[in-house]
Amino acid sequence: MSRPIVLFDGVCNLCNGSVTFIVKRDPGRRFRFAALQSAAGATLLRQFGLPADALDTLVLVEGNRAFTRSTASLRVARRLSGLWPLLYALIVVPRPIRDLLYGVVARNRYRWFGRRDACMMPTPDLRERFLE
Repeated sequence: MSRPIVLFDGVCNLCNGSVTFIVKRDPGRRFRFAALQSAAGATLLRQFGLPADALDTLVLVEGNRAFTRSTASLRVARRLSGLWPLLYALIVVPRPIRDLLYGVVARNRYRWFGRRDACMMPTPDLRERFLE
């Protein structure tokens, strides 16, 4: 697990869009991905003591640590190309305040952005970046 892993809700359109967003801004191909609903996602959730039904959060696994919600999002932004790393400055905002806003979006993500019937299938050129 030398490369960071992003765990995401595989049936959420917003979450799938976020993966596409990350991929386009990750020219070094650092990030790997797994749906929270996948076997790899379930294993990582269990390994880090996170609930198996934690589908309302983005999880970032870096080394031997797992980050969730706004902290995970900001840590991902910090590694993207362009101006996105500037968002990491928001880490100084207390986590409960950041997570309050994150929670509003997470609770409404299916209503606002829709959902799929099944987890996203990566394109052949992205398949190597997804955990089996």
